[in-house]
Amino acid sequence: IRRKRRSKASHSPLRMVWICIEAVLDQMRCKTMKAGFEFNIMVVGQSGLGKSTLVNTLFKSKVSRKSCAPDYEEKISKTVKLHSVSHLIEEKGVKMKLTVIDTPGFGDQINNDNCWEPIVKYVNEQYEKYLREELHINRKRRIPDTRVHCCIYFIPATGHRLRPIDVEFMKRLGKIVSIVPVIAKADTLTIEERQEFKERIRQDLAANGIHVYPQREYDEDPEERILNNRIRENIPFAVVGTDKEHQVNGNKVLGRKTKWGIIEVENVAHCEFANLRDLLIRSHLQDLKDVTHNIHYETYRVRRLNESNLNFSELGLSAVPLENGTADKCESDSHL
Repeated sequence: IRRKRRSKASHSPLRMVWICIEAVLDQMRCKTMKAGFEFNIMVVGQSGLGKSTLVNTLFKSKVSRKSCAPDYEEKISKTVKLHSVSHLIEEKGVKMKLTVIDTPGFGDQINNDNCWEPIVKYVNEQYEKYLREELHINRKRRIPDTRVHCCIYFIPATGHRLRPIDVEFMKRLGKIVSIVPVIAKADTLTIEERQEFKERIRQDLAANGIHVYPQREYDEDPEERILNNRIRENIPFAVVGTDKEHQVNGNKVLGRKTKWGIIEVENVAHCEFANLRDLLIRSHLQDLKDVTHNIHYETYRVRRLNESNLNFSELGLSAVPLENGTADKCESDSHL
């Protein structure tokens, strides 16, 4: 009987060869830390609601327009004027260029008809600027991003319902930018009043078809949906802002001191500032940028490119003839 010889290879165990795909994450992290990133946030609301203070509290820096000018004097503007202030914030080697766009004059007049138009115009102008840069034949390796990634809308703590100006603003802006509504100076309401006010606001948002961030249709997986559902249950966030520290049980905390006690800004039992900070910075900052680029900007880009009167000369570009006599659409078209 002839025995078949078994090859030695059949006895050798299979070896798992790792190619270190996870190293790509380290490469991306190093590249991002070197280049840094941009985040543009707009604050909208009438004067006296603490917009500048809240932004300073969020980023633990003097980043508002008031903080940048020591001789700044608050004056009620006759029209809505937009002011942007940029700062470079660095933490643990990560650099972020933060731009805060303020809207002084919004809602401060007796007649507030169409007071949202300058804001809508500004948002669309940033999309247009980005589109022009993308369509350049010799475009920059990294296009400066001035698009508004998030709009924090401040609702006064009246305890009633949304005002007509609130409804009209969020209906128009909600289609072109991610809106996060907050109840300003929420410490003027009791806990019960605050919960009732929040419920009325959610009812008004649903009744008027207003979609605020994060939208349900953008949830990508069950895990993200669970997280976003918790956020949606808390919207609008009832917040308190301050840059002053006080001693509480031997610890320094950010808070507002009243004759009844100290309202701790970062204490979730006192207000929902911590929830807002987690949404904007710790959990959804990149998602806000992705929604801006993939949803809002993409909608604007498609509309502009489909307009019948849009041509290269309007965008300040020139078509380059190819050898076959056709116009060069450049490789950015295929990328877009």
